[in-house]
Amino acid sequence: MPSSPDSDTNTGTSEGRHTDPYPRSRLRKWVVSNTKLRLLVQFVTWVAILTLFTETVVAGNGMTLSKQPRDTLAVPRWLYLATGGATIGASALLASFVTDRTLIRYLHNWSLSGPTVDNWRTPLVWVGRGLGVAVFGLAVYLGLTGPQLPTASFTILVTFVIVRAGLPMLTYLGGNLWPVLNPWRGIVSLLPTGYRTYPEGLARWPAVGGLLLLVWIEVIFPVSTIPSVLSIAILGYSVVTIVGAVLVGPNAWFGNADPLSVLFRFFGAVAPVKRRHGELTVKLPGSDLTDADLITDTSDVAFVIALIWELTYSGFITTETGATTIETLVSLSTIGVGAVQIRAILIYTLLFVSGYVVFFGAYWYAGVLSRRRTGTYITAKRIAFRFAPSLLAIAAGYHLAHYTGLAVSLSPALGMAIVSPLSPPANPLTLSPPGWFEGLSIAYVLVGHLLAIWAAHATAYELFSSRLVAIRSQYPFIVVMIGYTVISLWILSLPGATPPYLS
Repeated sequence: MPSSPDSDTNTGTSEGRHTDPYPRSRLRKWVVSNTKLRLLVQFVTWVAILTLFTETVVAGNGMTLSKQPRDTLAVPRWLYLATGGATIGASALLASFVTDRTLIRYLHNWSLSGPTVDNWRTPLVWVGRGLGVAVFGLAVYLGLTGPQLPTASFTILVTFVIVRAGLPMLTYLGGNLWPVLNPWRGIVSLLPTGYRTYPEGLARWPAVGGLLLLVWIEVIFPVSTIPSVLSIAILGYSVVTIVGAVLVGPNAWFGNADPLSVLFRFFGAVAPVKRRHGELTVKLPGSDLTDADLITDTSDVAFVIALIWELTYSGFITTETGATTIETLVSLSTIGVGAVQIRAILIYTLLFVSGYVVFFGAYWYAGVLSRRRTGTYITAKRIAFRFAPSLLAIAAGYHLAHYTGLAVSLSPALGMAIVSPLSPPANPLTLSPPGWFEGLSIAYVLVGHLLAIWAAHATAYELFSSRLVAIRSQYPFIVVMIGYTVISLWILSLPGATPPYLS
């Protein structure tokens, strides 16, 4: 007998047939009413937990990457971390009450049509890429010839405030504009391309390696403090990008190998604004995170994990605990490697690589455990592929938590550099975010995880026919998400510091 859509197992055993004591219309109304009640309970509980949590620890957070001073936690750190983990666990428990597949599909398929964009997309693309090429050229030139003060440098401010902080925020909050602004794609569009075929076996592994390399360069080299060094790094990136795009074609290169393009494409999946069939549409945030075509290779999973890990790592090494850890490991590594700075670079690299391996391994093992718990015919790899998009919501929450303070703090200096890029003021204005900004970082992290929990819940109900199997399949991934949450919140609770040996 074939399995029913809501059977207790997906091995062919159905729930059985019985005579319905109610008319079908009454039963449907009761199910809808019951679902609405569960949704109301979930919403009220979620708001209460999040409000209590944010108010409890608001005094303990600070801006990690902007290196703002942080206050001491007003509550014990163990209680702070336990509350954050419990918030994610409670949200997962409440999400499990929503078992109406029709409602889940409705929420993820709902959309509001907007204006048609095909008529003006082409001129917008040319204007955007022209602007991108102009900003790119000016940034490289001013980095080599302009003032070398970081907060007065057009090059550093555009790179870190706009490209590193602002554009990703715009992407996961509003939509992906990088294909329009990408300066390298604008340059390549004027050149002959397609001399080789991109090897399908490479998938997105070049983008994974490129992203990890960019983060490593940002940590090890003074690209955020010396404009000329940043310009040289941009030129090196440009050579690789243009040569690669000319060799295999822009679509293949920017779709697979270019880390920035892949980053913005994945972050765009979180955004509520999409371009579909020639028009803009508005959907609920994270609706596309259940798309089976979003993650199709192990390299895609590796890239998503890299997005989470690089922000975790960057946050950790800019804390007092991280600095002490680095100093301790460097002092213990007296094995004749060479100068202190060489040993420090090796330690930074070892922590970076080993931490990434741990993050990736934890997620991949969650896929293995999920298959064991469900006993499904679906492979562990396939399960890992389907649940991986939900992690993009976590990465977006991490990014927003780490970079909001930086963007706000340096926005006046950026404005001055844009107005007068050739002669910016010697002492540019910077802002100190107000105290309530400290609570936002925690809220961003938690909201990202809560959105990920819901996306994973909806994915499970698409992937498995049994309600019980769908719920059980999420448990290993929820444990991983709780672990990511606790680590991130712990980092946000630590006092800030400058990474040692790299000044």
